[in-house]
Amino acid sequence: MSLTYGVQLPQGWLMDLVGISDPIEAYETMTRVAQTAEECGYESVWLVDHFHTVPLPSQEVTFECWTSAAALARNTTRIRIGQMVTCNGYRNPALLAKMASTLDVLSHGRLNFGIGAGWYEHEYRAYGYDYPEAPERLRYLREAVQVILAMWTQDEATFEGKYYQVRGAINQPKGVQKPHIPLLIGGSGEKVTLKLVAQYADACNVAGDPATVAHKFALLKEHCEIVGRDYESIRRTLSTMVVIADTDEQAIALMPAMFQSQTQIDMALVGTLETVRARLKAYEAAGVQELIIIFPDALQQDSIRRFAQAFIA
Repeated sequence: MSLTYGVQLPQGWLMDLVGISDPIEAYETMTRVAQTAEECGYESVWLVDHFHTVPLPSQEVTFECWTSAAALARNTTRIRIGQMVTCNGYRNPALLAKMASTLDVLSHGRLNFGIGAGWYEHEYRAYGYDYPEAPERLRYLREAVQVILAMWTQDEATFEGKYYQVRGAINQPKGVQKPHIPLLIGGSGEKVTLKLVAQYADACNVAGDPATVAHKFALLKEHCEIVGRDYESIRRTLSTMVVIADTDEQAIALMPAMFQSQTQIDMALVGTLETVRARLKAYEAAGVQELIIIFPDALQQDSIRRFAQAFIA
């Protein structure tokens, strides 16, 4: 298989650091998972941009995305570091572009920049951000990615939009990667989000079973044709969960309760090594190039190593 693989790190958001009472040890645990992924040959590690846990907000640790990414950039050497995905509504895009440029230098050119329109209303309200309806959040995102690209490519960025205005903003250093940091847009919206990918992004991230993913990528290809974009120039990633056991039934039983619905099971790589291998082939046939994996038992790291031994050359 030509697929590559990334790991979504245990950051607290999915209640995946519960039981570690010392926040320093919780961070070091997350770091050790990133280092193990690097040692095992994974392509990338990813952080979510959330402040509160799911499925319900709690007092459990949830590490902030960008400061954690900066630290991980200095605690790793090869693996790429990304956001799955940063929420546009939480930071001004010109500042966000500056943060990303700095992190690209700190990581010696290993940043994957992921962004989305945002969805976790509770966080917006709790932290004092406005939470407009989804169509307006997407209009904000459309302007934001233009601002970010201007900050990465222009000596003095200028943008006049409805939501954002940038007037002669200087961004030095701009980062290490050329022509700029790769920009990933997350989301599967067929009419707006995938069109934004075709217009502005270097990569996309979707979720779904293989048939759904194939359908999304077919629509993305249509959007690319309309705007004159080479579809193959967009890196296509998928977020999923992996649980491997001796039988399919045992693997399903090991999935976290919040992911036990049939829909979630259909979207995951759950079962024996043979079942997972067949699912990987189906996703590759659908057009996926990189899988970004949640390992529910990542703290023990055994599954990370087992998957790598089986599927990473």
